[in-house]
Amino acid sequence: MWRRFTSFDRGVRLLMVNQLAINTGFYMLMPYLAGHLSGGLGMAAWTVGLVLGVRNLSQQGLFLLGGALADRLGYRPVIIAGCLLRTVAFALLGVADALPALLAASAMTGFAGALFNPAVRAYLAHDSGERRVEAFALFNVFYQSGILAGPVIGLALVSVDFRLVCAVAAAVFGLLTLLQLLALPPCRARTTGGAGVAAGWRAVVANRPFLLFSTAMAGSSVLSFQVYLALPLLLGDAGAVGSLFVVSALVAIAGQLRITDWARRRWSGPQAVVRGLALMAIAFLPLVPAGAAPSAAARIAAVLACAALLAAGTALTYPFEMDTVVALSGERLVATHYGLYNTVAGIGITLGNLLVGALLGAGSPAAAGTALFLLGAACAVAVGALGRTGRLTGAAAPEAAGQR
Repeated sequence: MWRRFTSFDRGVRLLMVNQLAINTGFYMLMPYLAGHLSGGLGMAAWTVGLVLGVRNLSQQGLFLLGGALADRLGYRPVIIAGCLLRTVAFALLGVADALPALLAASAMTGFAGALFNPAVRAYLAHDSGERRVEAFALFNVFYQSGILAGPVIGLALVSVDFRLVCAVAAAVFGLLTLLQLLALPPCRARTTGGAGVAAGWRAVVANRPFLLFSTAMAGSSVLSFQVYLALPLLLGDAGAVGSLFVVSALVAIAGQLRITDWARRRWSGPQAVVRGLALMAIAFLPLVPAGAAPSAAARIAAVLACAALLAAGTALTYPFEMDTVVALSGERLVATHYGLYNTVAGIGITLGNLLVGALLGAGSPAAAGTALFLLGAACAVAVGALGRTGRLTGAAAPEAAGQR
């Protein structure tokens, strides 16, 4: 991994370290925010849900704006602005005790993510050139490492004081802001030129193959999100839930580069995505008998098996999925395409979670597992159909065996 990392240009390397720090700072704070709001501030459950919901809504709802701004203003300034905004937001979460201030901090946290997420991915795609798939695979290793490290650091800090968690998380983003101001090179990508933001949106919405691919892939985001919804609810025990995230992260960290190299020697990008989606669908089959498991140990084993298979499927899918978005964009307005892609995924997650939550609430984990399997299978069939009809022809072809 170190050899791969050092083989990329400075900008790409910095973006990977940047994502590690972003996820570490985010996940050291956000898992403990609900407990602080309810226990530390004594807020009612509905207000806790409102604060957390505003963050998600502001991020998912503003991805398209964040991507358009990145294409219009350049990736570097938007990434820096996003990190600076999250620095302020996390600092405010540590001192705010009134609902309006908490809502403002939560909205800023979400908008910050909407700014730097599309910009980072577009910058990474631009600077990695022909090595996009490899770059996104390595990027996911850093991404998952942050998810693994963040909650552990946050747990140690929250045992002292939640305000300390906020201060350290804000400091992480403050240092990131400074680092990128000093070291992140400008990125001269092909953007809208003199055209406005609205013109860029119209161009992306008119990209029919991209819209079809985004819609077909929305279900995969629903499947990935079950690490935060269905699987923790089925486990119940907090300690077991912790092991769920450890298993998911370790599979991705240990297997990502090997899985990607193996897939690149065998399949085109769309073919790898189809197989990854199929594996993500199969991951939910262990949940079908989990609800009737005779013991807690059997239920935990089934859920952890689901998490491991889901992580492996995601590792197979993710680099080729990100590369396909770039290919379908024609390498123009890439950040705007990523912004709309994330918006469609957010809508899919909301609708999918309503269904999964209803099934689990009715005491039907087998039905939830079956529904998620069918959703993943439908996504795989849809992407396969797009590939066979030539709508994904912009995606990268497989490399010759042995090439990297």
